[in-house]
Amino acid sequence: MPQALQLQQEIITLEQYEAFPAEKRAEVFDGIVYDMASPSQIHQALSMELSNILYNYMKSKKKSCQVFSAPFDVKLSDQPLTIVQPDIMVICNKDKLDGKRCNGAPDFIIEIVSPGNPSDDYIRKLYYYKNAGVREYWIVDPRRKTVTINYFEGNIVSVQYPFDSIIKVNIYDDLFINFSEIANLLNI
Repeated sequence: MPQALQLQQEIITLEQYEAFPAEKRAEVFDGIVYDMASPSQIHQALSMELSNILYNYMKSKKKSCQVFSAPFDVKLSDQPLTIVQPDIMVICNKDKLDGKRCNGAPDFIIEIVSPGNPSDDYIRKLYYYKNAGVREYWIVDPRRKTVTINYFEGNIVSVQYPFDSIIKVNIYDDLFINFSEIANLLNI
């Protein structure tokens, strides 16, 4: 009986990852490289709006947390190497920042779903973010017009909201994001 041919994917190191050309968009899960598609116009518009809301909140409340947007590397694991580039992240522990990347889990991550690979955000990244210690993870899906909140600290596991909602950022007591305003502004 013939045996199935198994393709072996090369496991890369941090040094190999850092040698990639600057224009290469890729993430690494358990040492395996996955190329990323360029973001769409609506993806970028949502990213800008959400980043601005988070940045302005941090600034007005004099929070020590910092907001970053892609492309900015987050190394979730050394062995096996796992490096992601979340669309938006909030990092409160400045010791995780080394000038090149965040080493360890950000406190809050927002991923905006790309039409070509929704399972990346809903399945793969959910698994890695939860296991790495991300406190809260939002999945913003412009096609479905939904926001899925995954809050890993409390009893809330996963709650989905339509774009016409005002949604609380659970890691803060007084931060609410009005998706209805964003959707109207961007004509979504």
